[in-house]
Amino acid sequence: MSSNSSLPPLVEPTAELSRDEVARYSRHLIIPDVGMDGQKRLKNAKVLVIGAGGLGSPALLYLAAAGVGTLGIVEFDEVDTSNLQRQIIHGEPDVGRPKAESARDSIRNVNSDVQVNLHQFRLEPDNAVELFREYDLILDGTDNFATRYLVNDAAVLAGKPYVWGSIYRFEGQVSVFWEDAPDGRGLNYRDLYPEAPPPGMVPSCAEGGVLGVLCASIGSVMVTEAIKLITGIGEPLLGRLMVYDALDMNYRTIKLRRDPERQPITELIDYEAFCGVVSEEGQAAAVGSTITAAELYEMLEAGKPVELIDVREPVEWDIVRIEGAKLIPKDRILSGEVLSELPQNKPITLYCKTGVRSAEALAALKKAGFADATHLQGGVVAWARQVDPSLPVY
Repeated sequence: MSSNSSLPPLVEPTAELSRDEVARYSRHLIIPDVGMDGQKRLKNAKVLVIGAGGLGSPALLYLAAAGVGTLGIVEFDEVDTSNLQRQIIHGEPDVGRPKAESARDSIRNVNSDVQVNLHQFRLEPDNAVELFREYDLILDGTDNFATRYLVNDAAVLAGKPYVWGSIYRFEGQVSVFWEDAPDGRGLNYRDLYPEAPPPGMVPSCAEGGVLGVLCASIGSVMVTEAIKLITGIGEPLLGRLMVYDALDMNYRTIKLRRDPERQPITELIDYEAFCGVVSEEGQAAAVGSTITAAELYEMLEAGKPVELIDVREPVEWDIVRIEGAKLIPKDRILSGEVLSELPQNKPITLYCKTGVRSAEALAALKKAGFADATHLQGGVVAWARQVDPSLPVY
């Protein structure tokens, strides 16, 4: 063992490696820490990966190459052109196909001995715990807080460890959570994030972007942790958060401690409500003040007076915009600095990429007394799909 703080191996070794497997995994077998014993544990392991997207793509390929015997994939989405910049398990011919099937085919190309189980449904409170019980280890690379808390709580109830990763722009984070870890070392995601950040505070990759290759850096760290847990070598990231900054090119680890205030997890809850994807103010403001792309088009065509305001960031404005709009990023509206520049004498319509940020900005305008302000349902994406298909979608 290379470290005192190793955990016991998660998986028992399988009986035998075939002659072909010895040849295939020879570079593992000659590492003293892994050896025949470690490779047999990998062969016997069952790992569930949540999502075949940015982090799931490299993770699945490397788990398959490493000889993990059974891989489960939870994925109900289809491959989109915008995925190809980072989701390297999919290729151009896969656009429009279910991601789970595309991922399975790529895994077969890498290692046809791996048993691949497809779970083509959305992970929900009524299916998560049962599914997790079928596996030794979970890898969570999902991109939203509701699913992360669901994965965490279901892993606690199923008694399973999981490797967590997240990415945004140039930064990534990885940790290992395992409530039932031996020697009282147990921690879970709620020790790091006792509650979800307020809606609209943390943009998704679709809203904020991600450097494609960052997925490889973080996904490969997640697989490294999985291999260490399965084989019982090294010091896992249990109780540590690893933060990677690609621009400064540094990795640092931060110690995590158990939150003394944390209540035990006894049941699964409504995670969408817990995380409030759009704030209550945003939801309330949007009721009765939301217009569709078709309605906005009719207003503009008829020459009705309307101040069209784009609340996205300048880089997004450079990609695509609605003709006649004016750019005022959301934060300038929320801070109140631009309210005096807005017209009081004609209706205002706000839009963003998909309607989440414009709902938040709308709430701020309503609060400031702009009673007839509205926002565009589905944002500029809906406009491009329903009104002007010549516009790019990002």
